[in-house]
Amino acid sequence: MKEDFYDILGVSKGASAAEIKKAYRKKAIEFHPDKNPGDAKAEEMFKKSAEAYEVLSDPDKRAKYDQFGHAAFDGSGGFGGGGMNMEDIFSQFGDIFGSAFGGGFSGFGGFGGGGQRRVKGSNLRIRVKLTLDEVANGVEKKVKVRRKVQAEGVTYKTCSTCNGSGQITKITNTILGRMQTATTCTTCGGSGQSIDNRPAGADAQGLKVEEETVSIKIPPGVEDGMQLKVAGKGNGAPGNGIPGDLLVAIETIEHDTLKREGDNLHYDLYVSISEAVLGCSKEIDAIGGKVRIKLEAGIQSGKILRLRGKGITSINGYGSGDLLVHVNVWTPKELNKEQKEFFERMQNDENFIPKPEKSDKSFFEKVKDMFS
Repeated sequence: MKEDFYDILGVSKGASAAEIKKAYRKKAIEFHPDKNPGDAKAEEMFKKSAEAYEVLSDPDKRAKYDQFGHAAFDGSGGFGGGGMNMEDIFSQFGDIFGSAFGGGFSGFGGFGGGGQRRVKGSNLRIRVKLTLDEVANGVEKKVKVRRKVQAEGVTYKTCSTCNGSGQITKITNTILGRMQTATTCTTCGGSGQSIDNRPAGADAQGLKVEEETVSIKIPPGVEDGMQLKVAGKGNGAPGNGIPGDLLVAIETIEHDTLKREGDNLHYDLYVSISEAVLGCSKEIDAIGGKVRIKLEAGIQSGKILRLRGKGITSINGYGSGDLLVHVNVWTPKELNKEQKEFFERMQNDENFIPKPEKSDKSFFEKVKDMFS
């Protein structure tokens, strides 16, 4: 079982963004590979801290994690899916603790000290539509994605403008003294490399567009609007850059009869007066197909039948919700002469006079029970 992100950074769930950033910087410096050469345990803690910070520093991801836990990112790859590597960490979070190591890192591509900087390609976004059955059971989708990749035969050389650092350093004399600033190299876009040989069909960065079939594993219990991430399946980057990610937005297709509420499902069942009086057996929609339920004689309109475990699988792995069947007794609007005479005779019959029992809950009590 994965460790809690808050526990990894040593902060409370109510910690502010500044407190989370401070805690991550402390952990990153403590377990940095330059301070712990050859220490596999320290490297693992370094990655875990970065994974925790990647989620908790983003308000949207943090909200999803607080609600769904690690399951919110299962199957999504990248930081949330356990696909981290050192280059990802240094490329995204190097500015947080780079100064603690003289502005650079050894052995991981570097952000200073003359090493080449690795840039990351842009992310791609797609929308995937899911049926209620797919949401309930999880599904693997294969989608075609047009993404930029390095063209075959392209070669790069060290950028002559920044000498491969990816940055231009300027020193300015001010009344406070000499000020040094660093900006991204406009010649190479920060990659530290420029094209040496560009094949036909490649763009100015040596990339070309190709169509690729990407497999996306979607866990059970995802909700409409949730976003998953497939690491490394976005656009490529020039030189030795890191590919961007494929961001997958979930869209659920509305079911004809079943309505979702959290992990529970709701079904409106309409029965006739005679069926309610005599009792009956009814077939209703459910996940995976039809199910048959039995209604006892004398069932009341508004009765809620709970079919346990017939709802949506929890994305947190806490079992499944229930299917709540709402019984509605249908009153006919038009009667023939014989039917009308029958009900007129029954108006004052003792069996037709309402006699609610204490066990018959009011509408508000039923709603309270439904949400408890």
